[in-house]
Amino acid sequence: MREINDLPECDAVAVHEGVTSLAREGVPAPDTLLMLSEFFKIFGDPTRLSILFALDRVPMCVCDIAATLGMTRSAVSHQLKVLRTAQLVSYRREGKNVIYSPSDDHVRDIIEKALEHISE
Repeated sequence: MREINDLPECDAVAVHEGVTSLAREGVPAPDTLLMLSEFFKIFGDPTRLSILFALDRVPMCVCDIAATLGMTRSAVSHQLKVLRTAQLVSYRREGKNVIYSPSDDHVRDIIEKALEHISE
């Protein structure tokens, strides 16, 4: 990885207003950037990613997720709460069981794009 000091710089001292104006239009509002940053933090945890991968294969209850990933039910429940709050997983009741699954195909799309990116 290059150091900041190794990056080339412009020799000119002119600001290209058309360029900066166009770039500024593409930057979301600060509150949107904060929400996006928080959203991506959720994907920054290997345990949560493991749960999302497992649930993408088959909807499961907490006990099955814990057994699949070799985790405690408590640890899985904690991570599911984070994923639920971020609306990345949804659940339904089946008798006494609560079955979790990805909330929609966007979750899969985000992970697939990220995998594609790191594989290049």
